[in-house]
Amino acid sequence: MASFSVFVAVAITILGLLIQGSSHPQLSPDFYSDTCPDLLPIIQHQVQLAVAEERRMGASLLRLFFHDCFVNGCDASVLLDDTPTFIGEKNAVPNKNSIRGFEAIDAIKAAVEEACPGVVSCADILTITARDSVVELGGPYWDVKLGRRDARTASQAAANTSIPPPTGSLDQLITSFHAQGLSVQDMVALSGAHTIGLARCTNFRNRTYHEKNINGLFAREKQESCPRTAGHGDNNLAPLDLQTPTAFDNYYYKNLLVYKGLLHSDQQLFNGGSTDSIVHAYAENPDAFYSDFIAAMIKMGDNKPLTGTDGEIRMECRKVNY
Repeated sequence: MASFSVFVAVAITILGLLIQGSSHPQLSPDFYSDTCPDLLPIIQHQVQLAVAEERRMGASLLRLFFHDCFVNGCDASVLLDDTPTFIGEKNAVPNKNSIRGFEAIDAIKAAVEEACPGVVSCADILTITARDSVVELGGPYWDVKLGRRDARTASQAAANTSIPPPTGSLDQLITSFHAQGLSVQDMVALSGAHTIGLARCTNFRNRTYHEKNINGLFAREKQESCPRTAGHGDNNLAPLDLQTPTAFDNYYYKNLLVYKGLLHSDQQLFNGGSTDSIVHAYAENPDAFYSDFIAAMIKMGDNKPLTGTDGEIRMECRKVNY
């Protein structure tokens, strides 16, 4: 009888854990199919408008997703404004004067709220927007998994330490991505996002004047818009992919093969190290790059999501609900 009582107690405990676990549903592409059936076309249309107004915006929206996910998971914490009583992530070193596109997210959120008030998280909006930005610039489509909720907190300290810097060595980059549950292959594939977008002079000045593993003509061209002295031309911009800066393709990797990576961290992927073979593969086979990029984006989006009753669904992406 005693053993039977023990069995019952164990069974009840296991059942309780299963019930508790079910309160945190898994992410799913169909999460909003009943509660907001027009969500995907609404966001797609808004992204198309934003990119049509400014082609660079596609890269900016994709970058917002990266900078969000690398700080305590994809929870839209990067969108929160500072207040007198709240310190967000926008003024962290990797983000200040760098990440942008917040007004575009505001417009997308407003359109979604008009159709489905209080239903769709800002975290999921960022996830869909990243995918749609890639597609709008000619890249691949994939089904995004949804069901995230929004953080009520942010961490400027984590943003300062978790987001990979443009000066990072290969080992530092590998460590940074590994901390997010991402492999070396994931890292090289996700770095291909630099096939679109621009970088500030302050982030590539040292490379163009002092590094040896850079094409000489390419370096001199960059020096024309990026003076040697700090404080001069810091905000001047250059394309991360000099060939097709507004098209999502594999030219980023082709540029690395001829030492025309704009950032130090870019060229580290092809510099006689363990990732050279992956860069070669992606430069030769865009389909391989697309396939691995999709897998890595989904994997990054799965990292530590807030689900169930955790977090909240923000009414406005810039501030928590009150």
